[in-house]
Amino acid sequence: MTEVRPTAGASASLWERDAEIAAIAGAVDTLCADRSSSGSVLLLRGEAGLGKTALLAETRRIAEQRGCTVWSARGGETLRSVPFNVVRQLLQPALVSMLPEEARDYLGDWYDIAGPALGITEPGERHADPQGVCEGLVAAVRRLARRYWPLVLLIDDAHWADQETLHWLAAFADRLDDLPVLLVVARRPGEISGVSARHLDAVAAASDRPVTTLSALTPDAAAGLTRATLGEHADAAFCREVWAVTGGNPYETVELLAKVQDSELEPVEAHAGELRALNQSARGGGLVARLEQLGIDATRFAWAAAILGTGVTVDLVARLATLEHADAVRCAELLRSARILTAPDPAGARTAPADLEFVHPLIATAVYNSIPDALRRAMHGIAARIVTDSGRGAAAAARHLVEVHPDDDEELVEQLREAAREHLAVGAPDAARRCLERALEEPPRPEVHAHVLYELGCATFLTAPARTIGHLRAALGMPGLDGDRRVDAVVRLSQALLHNDQMEEAVRTVEAEAARLEPGPARMRLQAVQFMWEGIHAGETFTPNRSERLAELAATCTGRDNSERALLILRGFDAMMRGENAEEIVELCDRALVNGRLAPGLGWTDSEWGVELLLMLAGVYAYTDRLDRAESLYNEALHAYESAGWSGGHLALAHAYVGLGHRRRGRLEAAETSLRESLRLAEHVGRGLPLYWTATCNLVDTLLARGRVDEAWTVAERHGFTPPYPSTIVLPDPRSVRGRLLLAVGRTKEGINELEAAEKAAAARGHHNPVHVFCAADLARALATEDPARAGRLAVDVRRRAERFGTDTALGEALRVAAALETGQRAVRLAAQAVAYLESSPCQYEHAAARIEYGTLARSRPDLERGLALARSCGADGLAAQAQQELDHGVGLR
Repeated sequence: MTEVRPTAGASASLWERDAEIAAIAGAVDTLCADRSSSGSVLLLRGEAGLGKTALLAETRRIAEQRGCTVWSARGGETLRSVPFNVVRQLLQPALVSMLPEEARDYLGDWYDIAGPALGITEPGERHADPQGVCEGLVAAVRRLARRYWPLVLLIDDAHWADQETLHWLAAFADRLDDLPVLLVVARRPGEISGVSARHLDAVAAASDRPVTTLSALTPDAAAGLTRATLGEHADAAFCREVWAVTGGNPYETVELLAKVQDSELEPVEAHAGELRALNQSARGGGLVARLEQLGIDATRFAWAAAILGTGVTVDLVARLATLEHADAVRCAELLRSARILTAPDPAGARTAPADLEFVHPLIATAVYNSIPDALRRAMHGIAARIVTDSGRGAAAAARHLVEVHPDDDEELVEQLREAAREHLAVGAPDAARRCLERALEEPPRPEVHAHVLYELGCATFLTAPARTIGHLRAALGMPGLDGDRRVDAVVRLSQALLHNDQMEEAVRTVEAEAARLEPGPARMRLQAVQFMWEGIHAGETFTPNRSERLAELAATCTGRDNSERALLILRGFDAMMRGENAEEIVELCDRALVNGRLAPGLGWTDSEWGVELLLMLAGVYAYTDRLDRAESLYNEALHAYESAGWSGGHLALAHAYVGLGHRRRGRLEAAETSLRESLRLAEHVGRGLPLYWTATCNLVDTLLARGRVDEAWTVAERHGFTPPYPSTIVLPDPRSVRGRLLLAVGRTKEGINELEAAEKAAAARGHHNPVHVFCAADLARALATEDPARAGRLAVDVRRRAERFGTDTALGEALRVAAALETGQRAVRLAAQAVAYLESSPCQYEHAAARIEYGTLARSRPDLERGLALARSCGADGLAAQAQQELDHGVGLR
């Protein structure tokens, strides 16, 4: 029991909370001790009424006593559909206190990304990336935390927080290692499921302390609280009955004792039997009956307050409840006297001014649920109109709009569509989905229906591809979608099918729509999309003579519009994968640019064509020895996504391909850094996706190049770099990388089998680029001893392909393979030729390897020393060690 015997209801829940208060005080002391200390998370869990809010209030008292800045927020049962509601409560007071220019300077690049979600600036016209907005909010709090140290964040009723806040909360809690912030979260067990529950579980996992689960008061504590409230003369039997009827619930105990005081009941055994009836009047049906006793006006006032949920002012309630101002003031006083409403805690955070709030969430829930269904829906409709008339926009009214009874209301449909657009602009697609699903219930007019389904498909695209497929198919089956919007819907449907691993259907969808159209830009766009999906598919070609048809179509293109530019890029990528002449390939792709840059509408954040096309373009340059152009595109993508706040899959891909550029160039340390960041981001998006394979494959390949074989194997095992392989093409070829890895760890037979499978799969697709699909070269080396004849045939084939492709890298690598299969002076001559080609190549790792191989064969100290310097500059520790060993122990060096 606490030393101070509480007498006020607000502190009654601190009885028997010594351990919890000690843990809170310790966490606050740790926070205040060192500005460079890591942050921490405290999670309080307990059923309704067990004192979570009281512990948060005590946390505030302790923290403020020690000079901390304390910000707080609270979830609300009727406010869960309001995106960013809780995080706005938490941060708005600090941000609004700044001048707009100061807030912009302080948040920097994150201002335009996180600002709209926080309600401190207007959103742009683009759909905001939810992951990017989450990252922006994390960055915003991190910057504010350093300014306001020591900072304590309190979140009450987190089980009722909106999904967007919980997304941020999980990400923020996971990044407190280097940020001195104390985060205290209170929640009920259960209550939520799905994505929101997983976010709260992630918050708990981020804590280095066990979750504090609050228990009910013991009989002794209930007796102490009873006597502290009613007087020491309360007898034992009466005190035991107080505990029995409340179950030791602190909130119910406080409310029951208040009723005893109001009724002037003597706390003796003779009156103990009356406690149960008094307790019933404090909750559920009893509370509703007590509310009705206050009169119809007071009941309407309470209903209106429950509908509003937040920002409850007498004037606003009067408008919603259709009461005169004087009557509303009188009702407010009645409800305060009845302990149903109270004045807001001045320390609490809110995003709107308020005169009143419910004494406890249990009361708010009981009042809301007591409103007759038809009346509740009607009051939400009035509330929506009040919010709209106040100029706060459709999104602010949306939580009321979705509750209105469907009634074939055209205006309501348009309001919900506008609200959905506003939600998408701040990065809340789930809220947009709810608005559009509700709009369909109205229902929309026939000529609008397909457009609502299309917008709904766009809203669910990032979070639920399977659901998107259904919406877009339905939209395309209705009249109303015409022209460019219909083409957009078909392309978006094919993208959703692709992301849902329905590649063949994605191709057939655009193919069928293209067949319906007359020749022109729209048809050409769909044809380009079809070729694009077929081009990135890792399986068998869907249609015969695809490459020939693509070549014929691209031959008619001059690059006058983006459809023609797309076809030129697709033709270049197909030719690169097939190993055609590199100079001609580059000339094709250069024609797709405008003055050497991406054309308007083909930027990295433009949605019409998607990221796949541009990655194909950059991939062509990466594998035709035009690394300067490839790296420029990769870095442009990274900058574009960071500036736009796209922190999900797009940014993961950008880091992966920046890493690929570094790997091709031979900057292995930089490659590893980029690829590890890509893999970190990809983990948040989801395993098994093509972007996850891209990051993992390139990281394994880079670690092998660095000579860190064991680490490469660990990464492969940890991240599932094993068959089955993805249905889309990954650069470089994952089978080839997997085969190289197996050979490196000594699993030679498995490695050979994997490389043979890679060679077979590449041949089936007509992929003969010896740089991207390097399995034949590694297979030739692996078979050199056990099957030299076959190894020789493979080496000849690799050289033939390299001569056809014609890049210095391909020719140099082919000559390295040939040299590895020869002996004596012929091996030396071939190795010297390999060095000559690779010296002109931009791929410095391959040059270093060739230089060391030649130095070893020719016994040339200068070449070994130069190879050693190159290997070190690349970060190729294994190659450097090999060269150093030759220099230290080699015999006959000259």
